[in-house]
Amino acid sequence: MSEPRSAPTVLQMVLGRRLQDLRVAANLTAQEAGKRIRQASTTVTRMERAEVTLKWATVKALLETYGVGEAEAKEFLDLTEQANAPGWWQSYRDALPSWFAVYVSLETSATQIRLYEPQVIPGLLQTEDYARDVLRVGFPRVSSDELERRVALRMERRALLTRPDAPQLWVVMDETVLRRRASDADVMQAQIDHLLEASQLPNVTLQVARFSDGLHPGAFGPFTHFRFQVSEFPDVVCNDSVSSATYIEDRVEVALYREVLDRMSAQAISKRRTVEFLGDVRKELLNESRP
Repeated sequence: MSEPRSAPTVLQMVLGRRLQDLRVAANLTAQEAGKRIRQASTTVTRMERAEVTLKWATVKALLETYGVGEAEAKEFLDLTEQANAPGWWQSYRDALPSWFAVYVSLETSATQIRLYEPQVIPGLLQTEDYARDVLRVGFPRVSSDELERRVALRMERRALLTRPDAPQLWVVMDETVLRRRASDADVMQAQIDHLLEASQLPNVTLQVARFSDGLHPGAFGPFTHFRFQVSEFPDVVCNDSVSSATYIEDRVEVALYREVLDRMSAQAISKRRTVEFLGDVRKELLNESRP
């Protein structure tokens, strides 16, 4: 039986979709395909949905059943081996809820990440001390060891922004994010310094939606829009809550979220003015910390 994993890689999700397309093109139901390779129909559908690893022998049998040519089948099987390589985040299973593991998988594979955050600094941009404060408040019942594991995971996620194939990160933050203080002014000052450093990265764009700019179309809550280089994999939007997340792939719905981001980006202050705004917030924090 195929083994479940904490979260599928994007390549595994892509191959699962390809398997489904090949089955449909062969005019076979999942039950018929399973019967031909002497497997349960659930094995076929779970692989198509990326709910389990792609077993090489099972995939090979399915490709033969679907009449896939030798060259295409070899390429597919080579990709299957790559897809089944564990994602780096799987070493954090003890501190990573399954619903958020999917988010980290998408984040790791995306070529563009656009998001709106109304309450806290986005995880990819948090300092260690700020992340610890956020996680301590968000998960008050976890042990100190588990808290530190969650902090370590968040810090490892940050490396995404400086790797050679780093994605484009475009963030719109509500002014509340900067006004809502962490445990003390020093932690918040260091966090603002980190945002200023991150804003200098060529692949990072930060914007602030100020109070003075009034209402904006993203007022309903935080969300993240992922875009990928693989043409077979659609854009995905994630809406997360306290204990779960909703992942949206419907093209019409995703387009609506992207339109909201475009409108918010047009309304928020520019990248240059955001840097100036961050500098002003930093000065306020410095004045507060002086005796």
